[in-house]
Amino acid sequence: MELNLCGIVGKSPALNEVYRILGKVAPTDSTVLVTGESGTGKELLVRALHANSRRHGKPFVPVNCGAIPRELLESELFGHEKGAFTSAIRSRPGRFELADGGTIFLDEIGEMEVSLQVKILRVLQEKEFERVGGTKTFKADVRIVAATNRDLEEEVKAGRFREDLFYRLNVIPLHLPPLRERGEDVLLLAEHFLTRFCRQKQRKKLVIPISSKELFLRYPWPGNVRELENFMERLSILCEHDEIRPEDLPRKILETTGVPVTGGQPVMETAPPGFVWPRIVHLRENGLGLKDFLDQMEERLLLEALEEAGGVKNQAAEILGIKRTTLIEKLKKRNLAGE
Repeated sequence: MELNLCGIVGKSPALNEVYRILGKVAPTDSTVLVTGESGTGKELLVRALHANSRRHGKPFVPVNCGAIPRELLESELFGHEKGAFTSAIRSRPGRFELADGGTIFLDEIGEMEVSLQVKILRVLQEKEFERVGGTKTFKADVRIVAATNRDLEEEVKAGRFREDLFYRLNVIPLHLPPLRERGEDVLLLAEHFLTRFCRQKQRKKLVIPISSKELFLRYPWPGNVRELENFMERLSILCEHDEIRPEDLPRKILETTGVPVTGGQPVMETAPPGFVWPRIVHLRENGLGLKDFLDQMEERLLLEALEEAGGVKNQAAEILGIKRTTLIEKLKKRNLAGE
């Protein structure tokens, strides 16, 4: 059965591994802990988890534990009874009740204070809770999925996160890779966002030329998918051409990718016609390190030069632009000397 990805865009090996685990864990009721840097799209992944589960027809209730004041978070999660505190003029259900039968998503759970972590642990273990100021016990028929951009194991060591809760949450760990590890997904996402924003703003679709694509791939995107999305929206408004040229990119991207800027304009390296610079994604797709990749490339060029020169080493060295002795040393190193 095809997965409902809820708008996740990408087909890199790193993301395909996430899809593989998603397909296995989604139909179960196991607790999942999603980790990843800010802006990687953790909520989208959790929505996909819910959409592909048996609970997909029931509520999906997200709670940002870092955005709700600590003194209000308990009431937000479990509800409260009338008179529980000064402003509690009526009883109110919490998010766990609203999520009955479905999925509750505890985002930024690493921000939750330890006293409240105890109550989350009880819900996980006993499947029950009480409202703030109440004595009635409510059953919690919900699947709990949590997410964090913190290293919870380090938080446990520092005493800021309960060890028992960490192990209850971390039944199925699911790590969302940062954008810099997703290779050509950067370009797929850039095109996706650009198409959407240009349509929204009723302007002709902008083109991303190869020179700019190279910079997109070289930039590490510290803000991940969120940074790329915001950047493409800005370009859809401010770009004055029909294409996004290197000079349209902010100085931050140019400087980070090593492009010199003279008189406010980037000075781009140019490649020979038809030449495509190798990229990190090529190494990753072939399971190679830099040394192995360079060795393979050099060996292929040595053999091609020898073939073109009919086996005459002087001529092969001239084709490669190196000395004959250097050629012979390289051939001997690879047992290709032939003599």
